Amino acid sequence: MATQPNYNHHEGAYVAVMKGLRELDLSGPRVPSDLVLIGDHAFPLAVNSQGQVLMAASLYGKGRIVVLGHEGYLTAFPALVENALFWLRGEGSDNPSVGVNKSVKEVADNLSKSSFQSKIVGSFDKSLGVGVYVTNAYSVGSDVKDLVAFMKDGGGVLIAGQAWSWSKVHPKENTLLFFEGNKVSGVAGIYFSEHCGAVECVPVFPQIPSSWMAVVIGKDFEDDLEFLLEGVPEFDLSGGSVCSEILVHGPLAFPIGTTADGKAFLAGAYYGQGRIIVITHEGFLGRENLTKFWSNALRWLDEGRKGVVGVSHKHALANLSKSGLNCVSSTFRDDLSVYVCTTYSDANSEEIQDFVAEGGGLLMAGHAWYWAQKNPGLNIFSEYPGNHVLNKLGLSMLGSIIRGGTFKAPEPSKAKENYHFRQLLHRFHCHVTKGEALSKHDEEGLTKLGQDLASYLHMNAHDCCSYTQVVSNLTHVLMKAGMPQVCDTCPAKTPRDLLLLSVGPELYKVSSNPDALLPHLIKDNPAMPVIYNHCVTINVDTAGGLEWVSTGLYLSPGMKTYISLPARIVNKGFKVQIGCQTDTLKTNVLKRARCVHEQYPVNAEMMLVSNLWGGLIYLVVPPKTKEDGLEVKVQIAVPAPYYKSGVTTPAEWSLLRTAPAPWAELEFANIILTVPSDVVRNLECPDELAVLWDDIMKGIADLAVIPHKFPRKERYVCDVQISHGWMHAGYPVMMHRATAATLVDIPNIKKTGLWGAIHELGHNQQKRHWEFAPHTTECTCNLWSVYVHETVLGISKEKAHGAMTPENRNNRTEAYVKGGRELASWSVWTALETYMQLQDKFGWDAFKKVFGAYHKMNPATFPKDNNGKMNLYAETFSQAVKMNLSGFFKAWGWPIEKETEGKLSKLPPWSDHPMVKYN
Repeated sequence: MATQPNYNHHEGAYVAVMKGLRELDLSGPRVPSDLVLIGDHAFPLAVNSQGQVLMAASLYGKGRIVVLGHEGYLTAFPALVENALFWLRGEGSDNPSVGVNKSVKEVADNLSKSSFQSKIVGSFDKSLGVGVYVTNAYSVGSDVKDLVAFMKDGGGVLIAGQAWSWSKVHPKENTLLFFEGNKVSGVAGIYFSEHCGAVECVPVFPQIPSSWMAVVIGKDFEDDLEFLLEGVPEFDLSGGSVCSEILVHGPLAFPIGTTADGKAFLAGAYYGQGRIIVITHEGFLGRENLTKFWSNALRWLDEGRKGVVGVSHKHALANLSKSGLNCVSSTFRDDLSVYVCTTYSDANSEEIQDFVAEGGGLLMAGHAWYWAQKNPGLNIFSEYPGNHVLNKLGLSMLGSIIRGGTFKAPEPSKAKENYHFRQLLHRFHCHVTKGEALSKHDEEGLTKLGQDLASYLHMNAHDCCSYTQVVSNLTHVLMKAGMPQVCDTCPAKTPRDLLLLSVGPELYKVSSNPDALLPHLIKDNPAMPVIYNHCVTINVDTAGGLEWVSTGLYLSPGMKTYISLPARIVNKGFKVQIGCQTDTLKTNVLKRARCVHEQYPVNAEMMLVSNLWGGLIYLVVPPKTKEDGLEVKVQIAVPAPYYKSGVTTPAEWSLLRTAPAPWAELEFANIILTVPSDVVRNLECPDELAVLWDDIMKGIADLAVIPHKFPRKERYVCDVQISHGWMHAGYPVMMHRATAATLVDIPNIKKTGLWGAIHELGHNQQKRHWEFAPHTTECTCNLWSVYVHETVLGISKEKAHGAMTPENRNNRTEAYVKGGRELASWSVWTALETYMQLQDKFGWDAFKKVFGAYHKMNPATFPKDNNGKMNLYAETFSQAVKMNLSGFFKAWGWPIEKETEGKLSKLPPWSDHPMVKYN
């Protein structure tokens, strides 16, 4: 048992109801019901050692409700009842009148000496003028509608009872939906369940109780799936429409349509007394091949009322009308039986939630992936319009994509086996803490569980009982199991370890006590020397695009610091970034966590920042921004080895290279190297290395025909694991940590070169106008590798890379010719040979003329297809060297058109090109 002080809006209510109580002795003969809580406003009052909720409270509309798991509690705990009545009548209300149903008239007797005035009645009547109504869960009868309206308008309801005996008499009916008391309490997100609560003496905690022991009690949804999927063997979502994924997280929510790996695109839920169905693309509402399902769905949502179905999405009206129900074009109104709308608006969100809670049906459709792409950095749970309606109902739209296809409908008889992340989380918790074995089916679900939990934690719904229950559960798991301490020699690869490694960082961000959690996540976290109030002056001109500006400072794992920033950059697109390793890993063998950096939008002059994993501190500057004299002050941080050409003196470097941070940066004229600090500890003369890298970068610029001063400095960042390949291009260029030492080893660079590192810089110079993807993607970048090695490092191409020996070059060419000169096999080294033959004949100046010519062309005139682009390249190269090269390119299998040959016909042909011997 633990307490989680997270219900910010409800702590005061909890304290008011439990005032003066230290324990509740529930160990008598009364056997209560375990209560099920859903929604944002329901919270527990009393929880036993097994995690069962035996008393709870909630808000609905302007009113309040307290639910007790047995009617005997109304008389057994008079102090609790009196506290509850004060809270239920609302702040500022002095109405002393309490309506007491005659079935619990003993309550009136107990109140005779209080300030309340009891009225014993046979049923509820709003004309009673009471502030609070007290009843048992069996006597609401025809009062349901009036009681809900009374509560919604500001009244208080105290209701008590148990449902386990009712469920024995009604074994085929769903207790959560049809037990009389639930028709009132369920509207506010509290249900009496058919499960008996364990009786014991329960302590009253100072804060709202929460227990990892709690088991989510829902239903198996077999009967719902049988109804919904009658005559529906599959879901044909083929075509151009792209769906989003739904996170099915509510205790009464369930998937209806999923991909083979369990991602839901169609789901349903119960909420209060109503029902919901969501599909993640509105276009499918009008699909004729889904007409049968929509007919079933509307009838399931309508629940036999045969009422009006209001459809706000006009393109769906004709198809939905085939259900036989009265479908009309309509915006939201509360007299509908079912409302159909898209997820792109949150208009009337609260009214729609109340509509469902009070028995209405809701069908929503729409995708969120496009919104997520257009709004990077925004929290999809809190910002996406549709989620303002759906989160509370137990379903949420995610930004991940589900491609079209045909998906088999689930078998209703196997509904009990279906994945539900709350239930699997509980079983996983028992596995970790009690050693209980997981089934093979559960083990297979752990990968998805980790993904879902990591997503769910982003909801940040700390006022919601069901959310804090998950946080409590995960906290107990991580404190018991710890997070895998992965590295290059000890990767995480089991489903269990991958789950813990995925969830741990996200839990840390939302934990109410992250400092207590930190030692269970990061085991080796030695204290490092720090500096205080360090000021960095920054001048920026980001004509070359978004740019990271180094501060030369580092934060240890979990270390927090305040950063002071100039007012003029607040809310202007700037960010503070902690960590240089920005690759997100998708593999299932992890040598580090999937994401190890954090970014904070600069939205205030003083910001508190941290990162579980620690990292170098940067200011991320948006594109097309010019600012001089930006002063950034960091309250506390660890100094890092940081050298900047023309700024850092030899004396300063002799001290800085010993700075304690584990990552170092060497910033030269056109490139920044981010490497492990141990790589630079013995680097005595970084100015010599700067000269070498300045020459290399000038070589990159010369071949690309661009100014020697790059509009944005390139970056290399080393990491223990990267998202793909041994290295990959971009900003920054990512490479494996094992490569770091080669970047600063001057003798080795001059002797053996840096083929791979230059290859990636070549990628950053490629332009789609003269690229013929996928053929040349891994080919033309090597032009820079060859050029830099030959002209800057003085290393011939055959020594720079083994693939470039004359023998290997000839063998590839012969194999290509024997294979029929098919462009399908013209790629990488084979494709490079085409360019090398040109270079052998015409030299590097020819390539510079070609690239220069492209710079002068109007981009709007560039062909979009490979055929057109290859003809333009052949024409451009021919004009650059004043020779007709069409025969040469045709010999390589290029699709040279008659028009191109005509344009080049006046130039002398290259008649002795290297491919002639193969004709």
